[in-house]
Amino acid sequence: MALKVVIATRNRGKISEIKTILKDLSLELLSLDDFPQIKLPPEEGNTFEENALAKARYVASITDLPALADDSGLEVDALNGRPGVCSARYAGEGSTDRENYLKLLSELKGIGDRRARFRCVIAFVDPRKGDRTFEGVFEGVVAEAPRGHRGFGYDPVFLVPHKNRTVAELTDGEKNSISHRAGALKRFREWMEGAG
Repeated sequence: MALKVVIATRNRGKISEIKTILKDLSLELLSLDDFPQIKLPPEEGNTFEENALAKARYVASITDLPALADDSGLEVDALNGRPGVCSARYAGEGSTDRENYLKLLSELKGIGDRRARFRCVIAFVDPRKGDRTFEGVFEGVVAEAPRGHRGFGYDPVFLVPHKNRTVAELTDGEKNSISHRAGALKRFREWMEGAG
C-alpha cells in the first residue's frame, strides 16, 4: 500500500516537479491543496534546512502524516550569498517572481562575476520515525536579462552555462534531470528505496 505523504506547499510549480520526480515511488503524494485549513508558519530560519524542517514538522504535527517540505533559493557570489533564504520575498513580502528577479538584475548591473547557485534542502518528517534532510545544488550564472517562459521563480535569469540556456528555456525533463530540487529528491528517493 502506498505511503501517504503531504507535500508542505501550495506552490503548483514545486508540487508538479516533486510529483514528477517521485512518480514511481510507492507514495500517495498529497499537498496543502488537500488541507485548505493549514496555514504554514512564516519562514524565520537562517538556513534552508531550518525552514524546510519547520514546515515539514508543522504539517506532520497537524495531519499526523509524514510530510515533505523544501526550502530553496538562489545564492549569488557577488552578493555574498543573497538572496538566499529570502529568495521568495527578495523584493518585499508578497512580491512576484518577476519583481524578485528584476531586483536581482538591477543589483548585478555592471558586475562581471555573475556566478550563482540554486540550493535546495528537502526535509522529510515522519511523526513515527523522525526527521531527515537531503540537499541538492545547481551551479550556474545570472543572465544579463530574462529569457524563456517555463518554470517559476528565478528560472528566467538563471543561465546553465553548458547549455547556454536559462532554466526557463529548458524542457521539464531537462530541468528535472539537473536541478537543485532534482538532486535533493534523488537523495531522498535513494534513502526511501534503501529504507523500504
